[in-house]
Amino acid sequence: MDADVTDSAGTPAEPDKPADDEPTAGTSGPEAGTAGTADAAGTAGTADAVPTGDAAANEVPKGEAGTAGGLPDEAPATTSADDGQPADTDGTDDTDGTTDDAPAGTPNHRHRWMRWTALGTSVVLLAAAGVGWWFYRKLDGNITTDTTAAAELETYEKERPTPVAHGAQNILLLGSDTRSGEGNSKYGRDDGGSQRSDTTILLHIAANRQSATAMSIPRDLMVTIPSCHRPDGTRTKEQFSQFNWAFEFGGTACTIRTVERFTGIRIDHHMVVDFSGFKDMVNAVHGVEVCLKEPIDDADAHLKLPAGKQALNGEQALGFVRARKSIGNGSDTERMDRQQQFLGALVKKVQSNGVLLNPIRLYPVLDAATKSLTTDPGLDSLRDLYDLTRSVRNIPTEKVQFLTVPRQPYRADPNRDELIESKAAQLFKRLREDTPVAVVAGKKDKDAGSGNDSQQSSAGTDESASGGPNPTPTFSGTNAAAGMCG
Repeated sequence: MDADVTDSAGTPAEPDKPADDEPTAGTSGPEAGTAGTADAAGTAGTADAVPTGDAAANEVPKGEAGTAGGLPDEAPATTSADDGQPADTDGTDDTDGTTDDAPAGTPNHRHRWMRWTALGTSVVLLAAAGVGWWFYRKLDGNITTDTTAAAELETYEKERPTPVAHGAQNILLLGSDTRSGEGNSKYGRDDGGSQRSDTTILLHIAANRQSATAMSIPRDLMVTIPSCHRPDGTRTKEQFSQFNWAFEFGGTACTIRTVERFTGIRIDHHMVVDFSGFKDMVNAVHGVEVCLKEPIDDADAHLKLPAGKQALNGEQALGFVRARKSIGNGSDTERMDRQQQFLGALVKKVQSNGVLLNPIRLYPVLDAATKSLTTDPGLDSLRDLYDLTRSVRNIPTEKVQFLTVPRQPYRADPNRDELIESKAAQLFKRLREDTPVAVVAGKKDKDAGSGNDSQQSSAGTDESASGGPNPTPTFSGTNAAAGMCG
């Protein structure tokens, strides 16, 4: 323990006189060592002058008033009553390097507290870093990489469109309708793990990250599907068929090549989401609010809902976006409209409750999303997905737009669709060149089924509020700000 040196030191007790041939420890004379110097009484540096050897058994001198820190104190004797061993001569405790029993408020006590605080903080930071790393590795490991599609696309690189707008992103989103796996099998029989995709959306993210346009492609749209590799190693022939056969024929690569062929838009990335993943994402944001004009009772979609405003959980949401025969006129067109409205409501929910900026709320969403995702190598890491999310999270909800490719009933079979060539070409060109696309809610196709450009009213040039022509073409659709309940 440090002995306090006071400003007016009392007369110390006479220590036992040492033998003539032994130096006297603590002597203040010139022959003595510097450790016991008392020349500058009242300074902190003299507090280490503790007698050693035989003199250690004697009482250490106490000052009358004022310690080096300016606080009154009495220093206890430096001998040990228990074992008679000499006390520490350096004023420190051998176990932690701090002053023994330093009174609260003294410099030594404060230094010891600071050291323990620093140590505790370091432990907490290391623990947090370890937990963060574990979470990162877990989420990163959830993502499945589609190397097969990447290899197939590389083979046909020469025939693929050339990117036009630098910085823009075109991502093909596929809803996997596979019945394989425990979570998906109850939605239908599994034909040997066959692939199906009833939902395909081309998501265009503007280079300035101020808008995003999601274009739905009808499953029954009649298009030319190129020759593709089958999973069993055989090849299909090029054929004119309904669009969703491309995914069943040759998976993601065949679907991408089909989309690129009829749109001329280069697909930069793709994501495949399965049934279970969609449900988990809806549950992770604690449901999505919808408004129903009529009750729904659809056994095929495992869905029974009353009319009115309500929040759908994951299971209900999946049935809602899959239902077809029991809602409206039972057309795939209405189902796509419903999917777009629901996705808009989901985006609105995620942005409005701060999920993207709250790590605690974001983690369940990321966990659900990454577990269900199969992506190309360019998006197969959590860092890649985070960078993408960060770049689009500030897009205003009214600028997150949803529309369907301009189409009309197929002339040879009204149960199928075909492109309205002029209007579709106009939309594809604007997306390809990253020029603005305006979406107007509420427009209806008055002449659908007439066999001509029946969607002129939903995909033509609109008039501005001033009465002059608006150079930005408008298309029937919705945006995330509208939600499903207005």
